[in-house]
Amino acid sequence: MRKYDLLIFDWDGTLVDSIDRIVQSVWMAAKICNLPQRDESAVKGIIGLAMPQAIKVLYPHLTEQAQIAHFLRVYAEHYLAFEETPSPFYPGVATTLELLRDQGYRLAVATGKTRRGLNLVMGGHGWTDFFDATRCADETASKPDPLMLNEILVQCDVEPAKAIMVGDSIFDLQMAEQAGIDAVAVSYGAQDSDRLQSCRFTLMIDRFEQLAIWLASGKC
Repeated sequence: MRKYDLLIFDWDGTLVDSIDRIVQSVWMAAKICNLPQRDESAVKGIIGLAMPQAIKVLYPHLTEQAQIAHFLRVYAEHYLAFEETPSPFYPGVATTLELLRDQGYRLAVATGKTRRGLNLVMGGHGWTDFFDATRCADETASKPDPLMLNEILVQCDVEPAKAIMVGDSIFDLQMAEQAGIDAVAVSYGAQDSDRLQSCRFTLMIDRFEQLAIWLASGKC
């Protein structure tokens, strides 16, 4: 009997190579909104959070709701323009996900993206109906709050012990711990392995295909 029934994935930096587009969109929004530029490391450090929470981290002095709304609007415009050509899957992601689905695993997405953004990129890949469940930050609580994971578990009728979260940020790993589910850390995304080491996880992978190999080995 295998240990997990439900595999839950972050999107940006875990399944698709979109990190540079996010960084560039934040920089463009900061420029247009006359805000100081944050370095690449700082911007990568907020990837995974919902954008309203990310802005609070990058610009804690920004409290006017009109200014925040302007930043969010400009960011979204630039990012969605980039995504007219969908961010590519990382090597091995598409074939591995198809293999896992064929093996009977249920698959879900828990992302800091908006529903509009996720639907756009999933549709661009022809994967609108690929996953059993998806949750976005604008329809639930932002990571690392475990609410979106709890909602996916309820929707899929799966106990926490039978699910695992796969993500590239500390927010993914913290969310999984708070939800009481295991986690796989991804070292090739937004946050490097040194930062991820501060959190609890069961496995760290450097290539997406390693997930399927590990699940098939019975060592999990």
